[in-house]
Amino acid sequence: MDFTLLVPEIFVACLAFLLLVLGIVAPRGERRGLVLFAIIGIIGSIVVVAVHFEMFDSFLGRMYLVDSYASYFKLLFLISALLVCLTSTSYFKPLVGEGSEAYAIMLFATLGMMILVSAGELITLYVGMELMTISFYILTANLAGEDARSSEAGLKYLILGAISSAVMLYGFTLLYGVTGTTMIHEIAQHSDTSPAFWLGVIFALSGLGFKVAAVPFHMWAPDIYEGAPTPITIFLAVASKAAGFGVFVRLFLTAFPYHADHWIPVIAILATATMILGNLAAIPQQNIKRMLAYSSIAQAGYLLVGLVAANDLGVKGILFYSMIYVFANVGAFAVTIVFNNVSESDDIADYSGLARRSPLLAVTLLVCLLSMAGIPPLAGFAGKFYLFTAVIGQGYLWLAIIGLVMSMISVYYYLSVVRVMYMGQVTDYSAIKISGSMKLVLYVCMILTVVIGCYPGPLAELANTAAYYMF
Repeated sequence: MDFTLLVPEIFVACLAFLLLVLGIVAPRGERRGLVLFAIIGIIGSIVVVAVHFEMFDSFLGRMYLVDSYASYFKLLFLISALLVCLTSTSYFKPLVGEGSEAYAIMLFATLGMMILVSAGELITLYVGMELMTISFYILTANLAGEDARSSEAGLKYLILGAISSAVMLYGFTLLYGVTGTTMIHEIAQHSDTSPAFWLGVIFALSGLGFKVAAVPFHMWAPDIYEGAPTPITIFLAVASKAAGFGVFVRLFLTAFPYHADHWIPVIAILATATMILGNLAAIPQQNIKRMLAYSSIAQAGYLLVGLVAANDLGVKGILFYSMIYVFANVGAFAVTIVFNNVSESDDIADYSGLARRSPLLAVTLLVCLLSMAGIPPLAGFAGKFYLFTAVIGQGYLWLAIIGLVMSMISVYYYLSVVRVMYMGQVTDYSAIKISGSMKLVLYVCMILTVVIGCYPGPLAELANTAAYYMF
């Protein structure tokens, strides 16, 4: 057993435990500095993963896989955690005060995601999934326990998440019963297509559909996104969703490649329903967090399009789009954090005249929303181009057309926010103060969204390398 293959996971686990201990022993007045310690540790973790990026090996047979595909997602999770830590210093008071243990729990969630995307075996996969999910239950419920909406969101997420986990676990049990193995690559060697096998596939699909908020398993997302602390909403929307797609792709393309003719049409229907419902339900929303929640559901639909392609180009599109979605979504939610600190409101109408009060907030939100809509030359356009090109190559032109139409519809509700910011009546001319860490997040998200859109080559090449190792 070569434990050097687990260096990134060991590093993150040690960092999480160290933060947990420091949060207990450190005096209250000095706990604020733990966020800086967490940020430095996460940056170190990113370096460790980057060093191991091109490694191709396995641990305990093929129970745990170490390849560029998993490393790409690990970089995505750690970048998301880093940005969330930077935003939390401006929002989540308990997180930087007495609730400093939240950073440790956030890292445990990150560790669960890292295990999830490297899992080559169903039990390992489930352990990683539960480590991630249970951590999110705690984070969503707000550790301080002072916000009734957060407590309600945490309870809803716990109940629905437990049901979905049970369904997925039962599906894994059926697959083991039929094939006699929990190794993902060995499941593909069994040609059994009995009702128990397909029931296991359906249950696994349902559990993963919940994790990525695909229709009809999306019902939890709007309430949880609105009620949870905004930094946790960010982490849930970008990292958790990416982890779901990471295991979705590995499981279905590795375990069920010879049954693709049966499950690809189902995924295509789910993608269509998710894109349509997510975009149409976002139109009447008056709360910006709920609007972004339904937008996140629609983004899941676009990512499912890449899974329909079921080839290296589709996986490349999923990888590329997942990364650019991190910057666009974090940038949009970061603006809501700053604005909520000033107005204590998430209503879109209250964003009236924001461009005069803070040009940086308005421009960042404009760029991020238009990127999610797929407007060139922003990064979202390149991501959707890769996804739709891959699925057209597999003969699903109709699915790409639906995706394009839904992207145009999304422009309507995104621009409605922009109209309020730039053309709405100004009632308060006071400038909005932005902390240094939040300015860093806003500039990074805005600049990278523009730069990757104009020059997608390096990230596309990285995604292409990761997709190649997947196959």
